[in-house]
Amino acid sequence: MLKKLLCALFGLSFAFGVVAADTLADMHAEMNGCESCHEDGSPSSDGAFENEQCVACHGGLTELEGEQHAAHADMLVCSDCHAPHDMEVGQKPTCDSCHDDGRTP
Repeated sequence: MLKKLLCALFGLSFAFGVVAADTLADMHAEMNGCESCHEDGSPSSDGAFENEQCVACHGGLTELEGEQHAAHADMLVCSDCHAPHDMEVGQKPTCDSCHDDGRTP
């Protein structure tokens, strides 16, 4: 209940231009509140719903720009690389978080 209330207030603050989008989550919340990504505005226990929402809006990994997406199709889901509540808008994940030198498979 508290999460839904906070999400609603958060969404209203965007509607009136009070808060600027600092994270990917903020930017998505501007569109439709927490419901942009979360079913009923609350996070799922396993993140499956949220990852399905990513694909529904942005397309699957083979449809996205950048060879890194297609190379990881059927291996990763969006949240394996993207942490919307932690990443600033425009910040991108780095390969070396999983690959030793950023180039090695």
